[in-house]
Amino acid sequence: MNNKILIVDDDVSINELVRVNLELAGYKVVQAYDGVKGFALVKQEMPSVVILDVMMPDVDGFTVAKRIRQNEETKNIPIIMLTALSQLNDKVNGFNIGVDDYLVKPFEIEELLVRVRAILKRTHQIPNSASVRDLLTLNEITLLPEQYAVKIGENQVKLTPIEFEIFNLLFQNHGNMVSSAKLLKDVWGYSPDDDVETIRVHIRHLRSKIDKISNGKKYIETIYGGGYKLNI
Repeated sequence: MNNKILIVDDDVSINELVRVNLELAGYKVVQAYDGVKGFALVKQEMPSVVILDVMMPDVDGFTVAKRIRQNEETKNIPIIMLTALSQLNDKVNGFNIGVDDYLVKPFEIEELLVRVRAILKRTHQIPNSASVRDLLTLNEITLLPEQYAVKIGENQVKLTPIEFEIFNLLFQNHGNMVSSAKLLKDVWGYSPDDDVETIRVHIRHLRSKIDKISNGKKYIETIYGGGYKLNI
């Protein structure tokens, strides 16, 4: 675990504010002030987390995020979008690209630190299902935590760390509804009031992957106004 954080933001004052507070929290920080240099440093430094602005000259943050996800060496590096773009479609666009978290400016620095800690905990430790040996197999479904994968019968699919944690939480509570609030708290490590769309986008991606190996069975059920349930 190197706990190295890369900040990519053309706003010098925000870049410095984030750097100072991350360093005070004990992290090593690398800085870039444009998307071109930012992506170059992603490949050069292989940081634990990238904090990425969207509106930058020449190459914007969404383009940088796409390049990170398309590159074989960097595709699994977590990304936190830090941007003034607050519209729902902006968030959805970010999550569809594969961004892990999305924080709107102006922001509280402590909230950013909480989200960085949550991502580091999630990506640098074996998932809880492996470490405490919770339920790993039931009927036709088997969890493969070390690979972030799910096996249904003879079919297997690789998930992102977030998708795996969502599926694991649903799996451990199979047959019962897991509320959106519990998903936000247990998977992301915080409970914002307005980030239900965060869950919807990731559930949509997760459901698409699971449906491809489920032989026609629909395992993930949406409980409208409440949460989600895994039916086994």
